[in-house]
Amino acid sequence: MKTKVNSLKHILGSGWQVKPAGGATGEAYIAQYGEEKIFLKRNSSPFLAVLSAEGIVPKLLWTKRLENGDVITAQHWLNGRELKATEMNKDLVSKLLSKIHRSQELVSMLHRLGKHPVTPAEVFTEIEAKSNNYSIYHQEMKPFLTYLRENVDNVVTEQYVVCHGDVNHNNWLLNEDNRMFLIDWDGAIIADPALDLAMLLYWYIPDSQWEEWLRSYGVPLTNSLEGRMHWYIVAQTIESIFWHLERGQSEQADYWKDFLLNLNHYFLQK
Repeated sequence: MKTKVNSLKHILGSGWQVKPAGGATGEAYIAQYGEEKIFLKRNSSPFLAVLSAEGIVPKLLWTKRLENGDVITAQHWLNGRELKATEMNKDLVSKLLSKIHRSQELVSMLHRLGKHPVTPAEVFTEIEAKSNNYSIYHQEMKPFLTYLRENVDNVVTEQYVVCHGDVNHNNWLLNEDNRMFLIDWDGAIIADPALDLAMLLYWYIPDSQWEEWLRSYGVPLTNSLEGRMHWYIVAQTIESIFWHLERGQSEQADYWKDFLLNLNHYFLQK
């Protein structure tokens, strides 16, 4: 870590202070020189440039390639704050996600980077493969895996868009001018927009408010969309369980196991 920080100080010049910014990858940093502050990231995707041009992330200032091949990007430091969970019903959230899902520029860029649309069949195949590696929660998960298998062919969409893949409230930033940004795009994929919508609505929005939220987003709550969201929230929750198990985080895995079981009660009520 110290070597990486020193290499960043070298390209910035004397007087800059650099410190890790946290995050799962450990490749993000905050650099400061007096009152000036910038956000640095090592080996960001070229996708960042399009996101910046679209106004979805804070402005990209420059990109530099190091001798070892690493690429450093610098972004404008955002004077703002993360959203609270209770603020995810804001129109600013639904409008920005709608803009993202409707952007052909974003889709085109991911295609150029070699991404292809992720189908429900591919999602299920990956989940099924992982389920064979973990016997823990087997009985609890079994009916949900059966649900995914039996309904995978019913999850049909005519529209594949760029999905963020982790619309957690901590990734939504609101600046001093009341502008919204969505950050941390390392997991971006081309997929059914229901993938993002399922996560956001099930986590944050009471189902009695889904129609209103989706109206702001720009689509009606149809039986097709509701069915696809049901399927994706089960898939995403199981993926979250495996993600934490792979990292030995049993407490977090238990949390998502309980969330999964609560989904069963939700389905029975529908």
